[in-house]
Amino acid sequence: MHTLSRWLRDAEAWLDARGRGAWIAAMVLGFIFIWPIGLALLFYMIWSNRMSCSTFRRNRPSFRMMKSTGNTAFDTYRDETLKRLEDEQSAFHSFLDRLRQAKDKAEFDQFMDDRRRKADAPRDTDSDAGPDLGGPVPA
Repeated sequence: MHTLSRWLRDAEAWLDARGRGAWIAAMVLGFIFIWPIGLALLFYMIWSNRMSCSTFRRNRPSFRMMKSTGNTAFDTYRDETLKRLEDEQSAFHSFLDRLRQAKDKAEFDQFMDDRRRKADAPRDTDSDAGPDLGGPVPA
C-alpha cells in the first residue's frame, strides 16, 4: 500500500510538471483503455480544481494587496493611479451598457415601425388568388 500511494504521488507530480494537457491526455487514455480510471481521474481533477482557471488568479497578486515599496510618494501615486483606472474602467463599462441598450432600442423601434407599416399597407386581394395559369377566366 505504501508503494501504491508513493507511485500515485509521483504520477501526480509528473503530470503537474507537464501541465493541464498531460492531465487531459491521462484522463482520455484512461477512458479509452479502462473507463473507471478515466472517470476517477475526471473526478480527481474536478475535486482538486486542476482544471479551473482560478489557480491563475489565485497566484496573481492583487493591486490593492501589494506591499509597500518603502517609497511613500510612489505608493501614493500608484494607489491614486489604480483608483483612477478602476473608475475609468467602470465608467467605460457603464458607457458600453448604455450603448448596447440604445442599439437594442433602435433595432426594436425599427422592427415595430416595419411591422406597423406592413399592417397599415392595403392588402392586394389579387395576389392571394394564386398564380395566373393563362386559362379561361370564368364568367
